[in-house]
Amino acid sequence: MKQQYDLLIIGGGMAGASLALALRHSGLRIAVVEAVASDASQQPSYDARAIALSHGSQRILDGMGLWQAMAAETVTPIRRIQVSDRGHFGRVRIDATEEQVDALGYVVEAAVLGRVLQPALQEQAGIALYCPAQLQSLEQHSEGVHVTVQCNDELCELSARLLVAADGGNSTVASLLGGRYLSRGYGQSAIIANVVGEREHDNMAHERFTDSGPLALLPNRAPGWMAGSEAGDCRWSLVWTVRDAQLEHTLALDDADFLAALQQRLGRRIGRILSTGPRSAYPLRLRYLHDHVQQRVVFVGNAAHTIHPVAGQGLNLGLRDVAALSEVIEQAAGRGEDIGSSAVLAEYKHWRRPDYLRVMAMTDSLARGFASNLLPLVVARNLGMVGMDLLPPLRRVLTRQMMGLNGRQSRLARGA
Repeated sequence: MKQQYDLLIIGGGMAGASLALALRHSGLRIAVVEAVASDASQQPSYDARAIALSHGSQRILDGMGLWQAMAAETVTPIRRIQVSDRGHFGRVRIDATEEQVDALGYVVEAAVLGRVLQPALQEQAGIALYCPAQLQSLEQHSEGVHVTVQCNDELCELSARLLVAADGGNSTVASLLGGRYLSRGYGQSAIIANVVGEREHDNMAHERFTDSGPLALLPNRAPGWMAGSEAGDCRWSLVWTVRDAQLEHTLALDDADFLAALQQRLGRRIGRILSTGPRSAYPLRLRYLHDHVQQRVVFVGNAAHTIHPVAGQGLNLGLRDVAALSEVIEQAAGRGEDIGSSAVLAEYKHWRRPDYLRVMAMTDSLARGFASNLLPLVVARNLGMVGMDLLPPLRRVLTRQMMGLNGRQSRLARGA
């Protein structure tokens, strides 16, 4: 039996679930196809990572009506950020008071996002959820998209005027459509863990550039139901970039040696580092889908772009995709237009392209520029950091980009 929808979302993780919820009052017939069973502990989007949400992303989630539930679970405000270059004089200090906001951003456990997004998605009677279901085939036509999905040992045929691919960095939709990616490796991997220091974080985040890549410590109070909650405001989330050649050795260190190596890299910014939780790692790369808008198909989130985690822009870029696309779709539907038409999708593409280029250029230049030990480059970048620290207008450009406030703002981000 063939089911007809207006909008078909492939992927029910952070980006896909957020888009469906952003459009839940639009009157559109929406279906979400998700490969992983509806269990936050199994969903890769809601794993053990800590997520740095920008101020702009907080406004988007608040506009969706989701933020209060997240805040009730526990989020940690970032009110100050200190950026430094290990072994050199450069330093930049960023403060929320300078932007006249309560926080530059917030740290939230990925599992918290799952505890809010998944039940909210399942409670929407107007959203059909195919889960667990695997996309098998996809056909684009001038009037719509037709797909076949394997759901509970049954093949289901679905069609829609518009398909949104929100199925992550290894997108099945992109594979089926022969997607062309710009892809660059960094020769680096990110080690993530939660650590406990002897000092309370006082809502300050640290970004420290080292010769193996950036090292970030994010203040992160754990929810009461999560292991580590007893550490209170002494708990931090670590993102430590190491060269691929160092990864196996660093992961194999026992806790004492791992903490000693981390302390040597970080210095005494949080005092003595007392303990660490389990460690995991993932490779770092820049990956951008050239044709992220196609006939009746749009890619959002990691399916469209994967960037270096420096400055914590990845999920925030995806949420801005969701906010912009939901606005374009809702306005087109309100005008009685075909939401999958080339004109509607061109509007979305024109909106998002400048943000993609800004964020990719910023993260790629930071990741590569601070990895070099060439003396002229070291001096230049440290002078640049000093200048930014001393000149508020220059610093504000960086701050507003990190907060997700540069460029055209969506209705959700404006609170309208």
